[in-house]
Amino acid sequence: MTTAAQRRLAVNRHATAEHDIYCCRVNKEPVIISGAGPAGMAAAITLARAGRCVSIYERHRAVGSRFHGDLQGLENWTTAADVTDELAGLGLGPGFSAVPFHEAVLFDPQGGEHRYRSPQPMAYIVRRGDEDGALDRWLKEEALAAGVEFRFGEVCRTLPEGGIEAGGPHGAHAIGIGYLFDTEMADGAYIALSDRLAPKGYAYLLIQGGRGTLMSWMYDDFHNERRYLDRCEAFFQSRVGLDMKNRRRTGGAAGFYYPRTACKGRILYVGESAGFQDALWGFGMRYALLSGHLAARALLSGRPGDYDCLWRERLGRQLQAGLVNRWFYQRLGERGYNALLSGIDRALREKPDGRNWLHGYTAPRFWKSLCFPLIWRRYRARLKSAGRAPDRSPADCVCTWCRCRRKARRD
Repeated sequence: MTTAAQRRLAVNRHATAEHDIYCCRVNKEPVIISGAGPAGMAAAITLARAGRCVSIYERHRAVGSRFHGDLQGLENWTTAADVTDELAGLGLGPGFSAVPFHEAVLFDPQGGEHRYRSPQPMAYIVRRGDEDGALDRWLKEEALAAGVEFRFGEVCRTLPEGGIEAGGPHGAHAIGIGYLFDTEMADGAYIALSDRLAPKGYAYLLIQGGRGTLMSWMYDDFHNERRYLDRCEAFFQSRVGLDMKNRRRTGGAAGFYYPRTACKGRILYVGESAGFQDALWGFGMRYALLSGHLAARALLSGRPGDYDCLWRERLGRQLQAGLVNRWFYQRLGERGYNALLSGIDRALREKPDGRNWLHGYTAPRFWKSLCFPLIWRRYRARLKSAGRAPDRSPADCVCTWCRCRRKARRD
């Protein structure tokens, strides 16, 4: 062996020894996670099952405190494999209630009905909150069983020794407003594409097991949220006989981004805290669970910086495609929504598989990769000021947008 080769071998051995010492030291340190959302709890479960000591700090008194049995969609079209199989392979369920739906009814801006079906589930209806069968409750129970410590009612403002930041979005680029209610309506999923109901977004009605959720997700004109909600209620009453009992208001916000890095030193950002959310239609549960698991893997390897490689490999191209899809979708307007639904109708006459069409429509493509750098440069500036009304909101405005903005500033 030459002298140069011997030197390289010695350097490699020294680097390996240093890494082993680092892993030994790190594996004895507790991992701190800020936020008990799906991303934070997925990370905690993965770490604790591998033998790490984990503490989750959560500002609220319970998991899923923003939700009260809300029905949400866990998308099942971005991969050929079923989402429940993917999560099960990571040890993340589905022990929670995940009801598949194979049929959805879409309404065009004129109220015309388009019914789509699929032999495989297009999505799963999931309940949120701290109740039996809900995603958040199940994740908490799995985390406790693995030995995770929860620190409810406590805020972790700094992570000087590193850890995982899972505190949710640091702003909002879309807002949702709606009702939770009891009903005697049959199970179903209804979506409406209309700027009169949800500007640049969509409205939906989900019914499952005697419960319902009516939401308007809007990407523009946020301060007039109540007007759009009233229109949504009237629309679904006229089209599907909406029947709401014991209704309660609900709302939320979505933030999406494509970060240069999701690592800040030894702090790893997961879920919406990193901007990991589908920009097109706002589906984020799958990204949250996956990013939490990937961050945990990076910490377990002793190389936190590997997290950027892991999330880019699994989520990067899909996030880019979502932002490109959003850019074009919000420029369609109601004529474009009609054209989109007409195109779906034509495509499904030949191959009646709604899930397969969704997979093709949202999938990363070469042309989307080419468009992304230009679109992202133009879009990033708009995201920073998203939702700002022309007349600007008064300081005492209580719309969902302004509440989210004030919360983000406090955080």
